[in-house]
Amino acid sequence: MSYCLAIEGMQPESRKELHKNYHDNYYGFPIHDDNELFGRLILEINQAGLSWETVLKKEESFRKAYHNFDIHAIAAYTEDDRERLMNDAGIIRNRLKINAAIENAKTIIELQKEFGSFEKWLEHHHPKTLQEWMKLFKKTFKFTGGEIVNEFLMSTGYLKGAHAESCPVYHHVLKQNPLWKE
Repeated sequence: MSYCLAIEGMQPESRKELHKNYHDNYYGFPIHDDNELFGRLILEINQAGLSWETVLKKEESFRKAYHNFDIHAIAAYTEDDRERLMNDAGIIRNRLKINAAIENAKTIIELQKEFGSFEKWLEHHHPKTLQEWMKLFKKTFKFTGGEIVNEFLMSTGYLKGAHAESCPVYHHVLKQNPLWKE
């Protein structure tokens, strides 16, 4: 069942509203800000092995803990920051995921130097099949398995599939010119 259809049957109403807000306003829409792109990658990495709902409930805590996903701030994190994050009950306290966020921030800074932005790096490699994207991400980033890469790229408009064509939000996403539309 697609995410679009699954939301309608969710209970209680607070759960449905949490998912509906993400689905209607964020999922599949292109992101043009590098920090927000990176933030989505952090969230997708942290979802691994957990439900997306867990991550959605913790998104504000992630923003606070990770300096609103500021790439340069995260790349400069020290061992004290790693320990701070490991002790923050508001986020997913997994050392591998925390280390991946810090190392991936450093990688994105290098990509920005070479391509001008993280977004331009993604655009430079578009279009690719999911398998090609997976190989590229595995070579470039830490903690980026197939499902993480697929959801990151779908949720940010680089791969088709976030919404069923019968979903009203699908047409709103199309108006934002996601790269998969080309």
